[in-house]
Amino acid sequence: MSAYTRERRSLLQDLAEALPRHGLESRMVGGDDPMLRVWHPDTDKQTLVFATPSREGWLFLWAPGGRGDANDLERTARGLKEALGSA
Repeated sequence: MSAYTRERRSLLQDLAEALPRHGLESRMVGGDDPMLRVWHPDTDKQTLVFATPSREGWLFLWAPGGRGDANDLERTARGLKEALGSA
């Protein structure tokens, strides 16, 4: 596993640990191309979260158009909850 893949996996695992505090569930998928499957158990809405480097540092990206800073897990989790929370 490359250093890049290890970093991505580590960041996604950190986010996964923050999500239950916001009522969300997740599961790591993708093997050597790690992604985080995130869902809201009350609405059954789900998305895939990707970790990617940027000029400012690492970002999390999800559909439709979601974006979160890897250095602010709580804010990213709140953004995911908002995206998945409305029925």
